[in-house]
Amino acid sequence: MAAKRIDLLSVPVDIIQGEELEEEILAMLAKPSAKQIVFLSVWDLLRARINAEYLVALRNADLILPVSKSIIRGAKFLKMPVPQRYNQFDAVIKVLGILDRHYKSLFLFGAHKKSLMTAERNVRFTFPGLQIVGRYVGYYPKDAEKNITQAIFKASPSLVLIGSGIKKGVLWVHRRRNVFNNSIFLWYSDVIDIFSSRKKRISPKVFEKGLEIWPAIFRNPLRIFLIFPFMWYKLLLLGYRISGKTGYQQPEESGTQAESAGEQTE
Repeated sequence: MAAKRIDLLSVPVDIIQGEELEEEILAMLAKPSAKQIVFLSVWDLLRARINAEYLVALRNADLILPVSKSIIRGAKFLKMPVPQRYNQFDAVIKVLGILDRHYKSLFLFGAHKKSLMTAERNVRFTFPGLQIVGRYVGYYPKDAEKNITQAIFKASPSLVLIGSGIKKGVLWVHRRRNVFNNSIFLWYSDVIDIFSSRKKRISPKVFEKGLEIWPAIFRNPLRIFLIFPFMWYKLLLLGYRISGKTGYQQPEESGTQAESAGEQTE
């Protein structure tokens, strides 16, 4: 496997270069059982420190890609190996491109029907070698859950791309990981709406500068209060630096231990 795992403030983060992603994705596809790719923001990292189930979900994930510049700066500050930061939508495009070149399959899950159908047409046009084997809308009634999981199981896609309207996101996959057989699951709330042009992707310039929080604050001014958990993150980094703690390298996740920890939290 190409990825190398570290712990930043006791939360797992993977180090993998963009050119290594193809090798990693193909290796994941060769493994039996459900797999998960997680995009990790600094807010997710802080959440994992106080939510045991979410932390277990991360430890069970096959690939954790950092998306916040603060995570990169935190690793540097603690003098740890520094991961590569990923733009979520660009990373999705890269993964779909890998699957397209190898004639793999895709299941689209999430968003409203109109967005989902438009996104499917656009994905088919952009990735002609990628077979779309199913779709299901988000915001679904609770009694539709069984039909959804059965549809994904029967289709057995290479990738299940999950958008908006799926409660719990990463945890939705984690809690159902034993239901599925051989697919990779990737949740990014905006992805289907971006493919359908209902939402705009983050400007590459804004992302590069690490300023993507400001458009989010503009849409929801209450997000300005995220300054307090961010200050807590800075204090945690300082505390780890003073105490001499760093993350430790995790050569291979112990599936048995992670599974048993997951069962205790469920």
